[in-house]
Amino acid sequence: MNKVLVVAPHPDDETLGCGGTLLKHLENGDEIHWLIVTHINEENGFSKERINCREEEIEKTSLLYQFTTVHQLKFPTTQLDSIPMYKLVGEIGKIFQKIQPTICLVPYRGDAHSDHAAVFDATISCTKWFRYPSVNRVLVYETLSETDFGVNPDNNGFSPNVFVDISTFLNKKIEIMNVFASEMGEFPFPRSEKAIKSLAYLRGAASGFDAAEAFMLIRERL
Repeated sequence: MNKVLVVAPHPDDETLGCGGTLLKHLENGDEIHWLIVTHINEENGFSKERINCREEEIEKTSLLYQFTTVHQLKFPTTQLDSIPMYKLVGEIGKIFQKIQPTICLVPYRGDAHSDHAAVFDATISCTKWFRYPSVNRVLVYETLSETDFGVNPDNNGFSPNVFVDISTFLNKKIEIMNVFASEMGEFPFPRSEKAIKSLAYLRGAASGFDAAEAFMLIRERL
């Protein structure tokens, strides 16, 4: 049995990036764990109503995935680049020590959102074998509206080399994504049902499946 930890800068990143893969791990009898790094609060201009709605979304999503554990670090959203890296590493590291994950799913460092880059850097520090020996595999996921909008000319771009067949889980992935109703929109908005399905079909065409999720394998211990 694997222990799979998905590290999400924001709630919904886990579903956009690897929702089908998480569901597949669950069906295979693996534990799946959710680490949410940021949160919204009134100090950042969010209403109590919106904050309560977000907590309800997290609770509903947790139940739909049947996560073994859910962890919220509650760093301020959109401000991770102002948080000292040692604090991010320290808090994420505590979760790694507690869960002892064997597989870690992390956002792509070249994403447009600065929170994603900070989460990648901090999480990768928690995958060193001599400090976190449980970690055998680290996969980077892509996030619609972030990975595809990363335009750094010095970045080689998201180049997947691992594909997971999610053909039987795509509809469930869409169902879960619709829990985050405020984040969804009508096509051609990137976070739309048509866009999510289109990317799954494109990744499927690249790998011989009806629908797939794509990852970059950056570390593996066999």
